[in-house]
Amino acid sequence: MLRRTATTTLGVVMLAAGALAGTAATTYAAAPAASHSPAAAAQTGPALFAKLSHAQATGKLRSAGISWSSSGGCSDRNNSTCTSFDQINSATVDGVITLKGATGCAINLTGGTETGHAAGTYSHWNGYKVDFSLSSCLTNYITGTFASIGGSKWKSGSGNVYYKEGNHWDVTYYNCGGCLAADRG
Repeated sequence: MLRRTATTTLGVVMLAAGALAGTAATTYAAAPAASHSPAAAAQTGPALFAKLSHAQATGKLRSAGISWSSSGGCSDRNNSTCTSFDQINSATVDGVITLKGATGCAINLTGGTETGHAAGTYSHWNGYKVDFSLSSCLTNYITGTFASIGGSKWKSGSGNVYYKEGNHWDVTYYNCGGCLAADRG
């Protein structure tokens, strides 16, 4: 009898977790203000770090009018001359879209989740970072709107970090930059 009860309870818990996961995939929840980590700066939840395929990411980017390019003309994640978005965080793509909406600037992505970037928890490979081509529109917006934190880095109000690395912007998205569930489409 005990085994049957445990199995039933486990089934109910799994159903509840599945329902929550389904809900989280379409909304972001506000993060508690208690944490000072960049990842908790704005929004948290399972959907924030949901991984997208290259096709899913490029579909969202294309719909938002955002372009990308590759020095190798390819999208293979395991080739450093490609620009791949395979396994990128949904929040990273949403963050780029949020920036595009806020700035009105043309955005061209030149780096995604492909190999060849520095390792680390909040890395390109792990889906948190992208690279943008430089443009005066983006540079003026980033340097004029976000807080300078030294070393050619600026931090947005939501905690994302924009680093001017010579010939491109290297951006770390800890969250979607203030996007709303209704805007995620």
